[in-house]
Amino acid sequence: MKQKILHTPEGVRDIYKVECRKKLALQEKLHHVLHLYGYHDIQTPTFEYFDVFRKEIGSISVKELYKFFDREGTILSLRPDITPSVARAASALYEIEELPLRLCYIGNTFINHSRYQGRLRENTQLGAEYIGVDSKDVDAEMLAMVVDCLRQSGLENFQISVGNVGFLYSLMKEAKLPPEYEEHLRQLISNRTYYGVTELMDEANVKPEMKELFGHLPELVGGPEVLDKAMAIAPNELAKRAIKRLKDTDEILKAETVQKYITFDLGRSDAYGYYTGVICRAYTFGTGDAVVKGGRYNHLMEKFGKRAPAIGFAVIIDELMNALARQHVQISYEENAAIIVYADSQRRQAISLAKEFRARQNRTELFCNKAKESLDYYIQSGKQNQAENHIYLPENGKTEMINLKTAERKTIGQKKEEEQS
Repeated sequence: MKQKILHTPEGVRDIYKVECRKKLALQEKLHHVLHLYGYHDIQTPTFEYFDVFRKEIGSISVKELYKFFDREGTILSLRPDITPSVARAASALYEIEELPLRLCYIGNTFINHSRYQGRLRENTQLGAEYIGVDSKDVDAEMLAMVVDCLRQSGLENFQISVGNVGFLYSLMKEAKLPPEYEEHLRQLISNRTYYGVTELMDEANVKPEMKELFGHLPELVGGPEVLDKAMAIAPNELAKRAIKRLKDTDEILKAETVQKYITFDLGRSDAYGYYTGVICRAYTFGTGDAVVKGGRYNHLMEKFGKRAPAIGFAVIIDELMNALARQHVQISYEENAAIIVYADSQRRQAISLAKEFRARQNRTELFCNKAKESLDYYIQSGKQNQAENHIYLPENGKTEMINLKTAERKTIGQKKEEEQS
């Protein structure tokens, strides 16, 4: 006899009842923030042609993609990241829509992490992409949106680490590193493995003055003052432009009154190779990974045949849910739920009452008490399902109403019976 499979594959999980309702409520809140900034929804396919995420695009490593063939033998891939899909779609919209485009989305992504990492392989992302403008104002708007999203979720203790890949890129060019060393160096810096950076510099015979510049990277983390330090050691015009862009963005963030959430990190790098300018990651207590990732990608759309600057970010909903739970931050949502338990003879009245409740937008569950279960059984069931009201319609016609939040009870029909007796 074939054994039934009751569990999920490694790296994915079921979400149901209260947890699922909270997740949907959180997504709805953050989605509303994006709409308030004027962003319009876009939906892209869960899987794309493999070329949309190939190595040259700058997404994740090919070995971490979920790849498969269709019937015609075409290689397809589950999306590991929604930004390339939006860039592809925006390239098609380029001919019929006026720029700039403000697009937002909610969707699941799939990354084939090593089982030893213990990470989810399916995550929900909510994000925004601003396409068609390269300016400090747009950079600042994106960072302000990240702050608004996290505050709307209920978080107060978080920091957004902001850098500019142009600064690191300028250092690597000045060091005249071969391409294969550049990729390895970027990974080392992204993982904060600075002793590995020193070893790589020695191996590549980098000039002592450049080794010294890279040695300053761990110190270039903090408030706006680190931008002045970085400007003082910037080796070329490209590095200075990158720092100036951050300083200009910081001035705008003052007006947004979000500076207390911003930390500048000039050693900030990213696994995604398509970023070209400002990049950010948001961190908080209770999770080992970033709850928000984003940055500017001015050349990504060129991979799909169009040229337009762009910037975006994605909230990793599952990571954010973990952080909120561990910080004991409650996700509020309107339930307005009721449970109606009725005897066979009260079926018509129960159905009529349920219709009336649902017309008022109250979630209502009906139960026919054929098994003659106790009232406490249904009360406990209602509490587990976050219901607010319990209504019991027994054979004797005495309708009993119980507020499951306050335990207040009210019986309808009893007074009339007492008067008759």
